[in-house]
Order: sequence, then structure tokens, then C-alpha cells
Amino acid sequence: MRYYIIAGEASGDLHASALMNQLSSKDTDADFRVWGGDLMEAAGGVLVKHYRDLAFMGFWEVLKNIRTILANFRLCKTDILDYRPDVLILVDYPGFNLRIAKWAKKMGIKVFYYISPQVWAWNSGRVYGIKTSVDEMFVILPFEADFYAKYNFKVHFVGHPLLDVVDNFNQDQQKTGLTVQPNNKPIIALLPGSRKQEIKRMLPIMLEITDQFPDYQFVVAGAPGISKDFYESLLSEVTIGIVENQTYALLGKAKAALVTSGTATLETALFGVPQVVCYRGNQWSYYLARQLVNVDFIALVNLIMSRKVVTELIQSDLNTTNLIKELKNILEGEERQTMKSAFMDLREKLGNKGASERTASLIQEFLKK
Repeated sequence: MRYYIIAGEASGDLHASALMNQLSSKDTDADFRVWGGDLMEAAGGVLVKHYRDLAFMGFWEVLKNIRTILANFRLCKTDILDYRPDVLILVDYPGFNLRIAKWAKKMGIKVFYYISPQVWAWNSGRVYGIKTSVDEMFVILPFEADFYAKYNFKVHFVGHPLLDVVDNFNQDQQKTGLTVQPNNKPIIALLPGSRKQEIKRMLPIMLEITDQFPDYQFVVAGAPGISKDFYESLLSEVTIGIVENQTYALLGKAKAALVTSGTATLETALFGVPQVVCYRGNQWSYYLARQLVNVDFIALVNLIMSRKVVTELIQSDLNTTNLIKELKNILEGEERQTMKSAFMDLREKLGNKGASERTASLIQEFLKK
């Protein structure tokens, strides 16, 4: 089978690569052409575009880069037609992938979608377009099947792939490679995001409070595809550790974490690390987004649990006073233990391990029909 797979960010690269490995184990002649990252390339995909060239966040950022985005659409369509895949597999990344799905369906290409767009959070009307453009949808959040059922669209809940990724991680193999400051102080992990523009916005705020916690050492988790020099340019007078491509090893040793909203909040929770969720975006982009969303939380942990488990500091609430207060709350005491207990309940809600294998099996079953 010839698989054309599109993922547009680090988390998509991770989950798509795991899916590719499972597809390859079931189909030794599988051929992959991909938009994604290093992990998808390592899994055997011919990499057409790296996600670091696709990462535009917010309304204003998209508008500024509209020519590049349109050029990417043209390249993608031409490349798909030249490749003639048996199936197009789209992984999250809805701004790009939903448009490609609509076009591909018109071209007579079979379209599967893995990891649903968050249509339950905003602009639910997109479901009608998904129903006409997507042949099969594989969802990873427990409430998504019920959401789609309201629109008479049957989807497949496969469990969350991070359960496998986190549980298969062997921390002992990573310990020697984890470079931190040469002291024995407990670690507070800083996860400022996976894109340069959000890292530039989030990391300086996180760094402002480091001198208020002299009994701890702060360590930055470097994102894939972002050079160490980039992080060092933001450190200014602050001297703290940076680890590259070792986020899980860092979380395995961390006592607490400051995390930019996104998939990292769920990863941190699955490692059982108490966290404060942080987010500050472009003022106008955020304002417009707030007019569209219909959920009470932005952190995946809170969304899945349908209640506040982790504190979210958003926009003006993300300041040094609040950061210091909330970080102190989760370093010791009752709030820390309550949060860790909730993380155990979260695991149960996410279903059983084996999401990638189940998805690969379903994909091959549907392709045989």
C-alpha cells in the first residue's frame, strides 16, 4: 500500500511515526510519503516538508504568512497527485488538513483522519464538512465519539497514543544523557512550547521567577527541531540547564513543571508531574479565538476530566505573582497530592494502551473493503 501522511507539528510527528511503525509491521511492502518531522522520516517516510516550515499560529500570524501557506497547499496537491496514494492519512493539524481533505475527496482519493480536529471546542459546524470529506475518523479522546454521534457520524475511539509512548519510555536508558546543572537540587521542568514564536513568548515569563526558588534547579526542555542556540539567546542573564530531545527523561526526574498549553500538558500529567499550565498569545488572535471557543478550559487534562485539575494561567493572568503562587502550591502540600491523584484517574479515562496498533489494524481492514 502507498500511504500519504500529513502531520504539521511535533505531536503529530510523534503519533504518525508510531502509526507508520505499526502499519509497516502489518504490511512489509508499505510505502510512505509524508509531511511531518524527523520521527516520520526515521519510520521510513520520504519527507516532503518538515513541520517546522508549517508552524503558523493565530489569525495574525497566518495572515502575515498567507503566501507561504498557499504555496504549501499547491505543492501538497501536486505531490499527492503525482504519488497516487491508496489512502491519504491526515493527522490533526486541521487548518491545513481539513482543506486538503475536501480537495482530496473531490479527486477520488480515500481520506482517513487520525486524531480529530477539536471541532467540539469551536466552530462545530466543521463536522458537516468532515462528514463529506473524511471516509474514516479515528479519535483519541473519550468524549469525541459521543460528540460525533450527535451529528450521526460514526467514528472510532482507539485510545490515546501517549499512553503507549509514555509507558514504553525507559528512563534508565536516558539518565546518562540528561544534562542538567551539576547539583542535587530538585528539578522544575520548563516546557515553553514547540514553535519558535510561542517559545519566544513563553520562556522569558517562566524565567522571571527562577530566582524565587533557590532550593530548586530549573531545566528547559528543548523541542525537536529547535537549536540550543535559540534557547540560549533567550536566557539573558539567567543560567539554567537545557536538554535537547530529552523531554521525557526530564519529566521522569522533575518534581514540578511549568508547561505551555498543548499536548505537553497531557504528557506531563501522564508522568505524574504536578504542573502549572501557561498560555499567552497575540492579543488580537486570542480575543478572536475567545469569541469562537465553547469550552471552559484550554488544558487537555482539564478538558478530558471535565473539571479543573491543573491551574491555567492565561493572557494577563500569566504574570510573575501568579506563577510564583501556583508553583509553590504544587511543590508541597495538599494541592500537590490532589493533582497527582487526579492524574491517575486521567489515565483510566484515556482507555487502554495500543492506540497505534488498533488504528493500523482498522486502517488495513477498511482498505481491504
